[in-house]
Amino acid sequence: MMAMIQALQSLAFTALLPALGIISIDLQAGEPNQRQLLISVFLVSSGFSALLPGTISDRYGRKPVLLSFMAMFVVINFVSAFVRDFHLLLVLRGLLGVASSGLTVLPLAIIRDRFEGAGMAKLQATVAMLFMAVPTFAPSLGFVLLELAGWRAIFVVIAVLALGGMGWYFFRLEETLPPERRRAGRSRDLLGNVGLVLTNRESIGYVIGMALIFGGHFGFINSSQQLIAEHFGAGSAYPLIFGTMAATMALASFTNSAIVECYGARRIGHVAIFCHLAASTGQLVLASMPGETLLEFVLLMSANMCLLITVFINFTAIALQPFGHLAGAAASVQSFFRLVLGAGLGGLIGLAYDGTPRPLAQSLVLVGLLTLLLVLFSERGKLFGQAGAQSASR
Repeated sequence: MMAMIQALQSLAFTALLPALGIISIDLQAGEPNQRQLLISVFLVSSGFSALLPGTISDRYGRKPVLLSFMAMFVVINFVSAFVRDFHLLLVLRGLLGVASSGLTVLPLAIIRDRFEGAGMAKLQATVAMLFMAVPTFAPSLGFVLLELAGWRAIFVVIAVLALGGMGWYFFRLEETLPPERRRAGRSRDLLGNVGLVLTNRESIGYVIGMALIFGGHFGFINSSQQLIAEHFGAGSAYPLIFGTMAATMALASFTNSAIVECYGARRIGHVAIFCHLAASTGQLVLASMPGETLLEFVLLMSANMCLLITVFINFTAIALQPFGHLAGAAASVQSFFRLVLGAGLGGLIGLAYDGTPRPLAQSLVLVGLLTLLLVLFSERGKLFGQAGAQSASR
């Protein structure tokens, strides 16, 4: 259930990828790279809004807050199906980002209500494995709907699926934050929670590192249709290729869930950073040489996508570990940095697209290096710690 709720956010932009070109033409968007704003605006808005749902749910409970954000998500998708102006669609995409922030943050808080440490990492890996099924089929779903009924049908189908998920959650999951554990919020609590996360050395390096890695990934997503379909000439095979690449992330999630209790989130996460840096360097070497093939690009980018989900799963567990008493607020603040910095950076990477994979490869190497430095800061220079972080919750 948590996987499907989180997956609605992914569905909201991955299903739209095959239709970006048609939408930009139909609504007269202007220059070709402007189509990427439909993704970037959504993700940045989701990030800025991520501060709200967790903090609110720490006071009022997880269930009513999550249901409210899901209802907003349903309504905005339905309205988007009838838009006739590109700029109005951008506004609605921003509002949809606000709604999707609750769908991203609150499942993490719900999981943290019941699990911690390696147990949380294992469950998050299982959730992520199911979550990754969405990018596997979403572009193909979007392509089929585009061919059969036009791009507006994509928004309608997303709204219907979200409505079904909302009903499932309403009837089948009880509240995970009982009244005695809730916090009486005040207007200054939001800034206080931001400060709490920013000043926690054990957590902040992982939070910002996650944001940078996500930025590289979002940069690929923003330019993936132009890179795969246009630069490498895949054309209508783009949804299938993108879906196949995303499917490898589910395999990585399954592998992580099987080994995390044995080796620990820290060891796996640290190894993943070094492997990400190696794969990114390989991408840069190939992108700097003439004649890079689609197969070479897909293989190395797929490896980086696997490493992305491995980093996300383990870094999330590590970063939330010190905040058991403030799981909702901490998840909100961490999602805020991950999405705002990540989506903003991803938007810049996407806009830097020059008809070659070189800007993307350069960005992936840079974010890998910076993330490694941030992790070293949080770990005080010592990597590959003991399996399973000790709980610091109070």
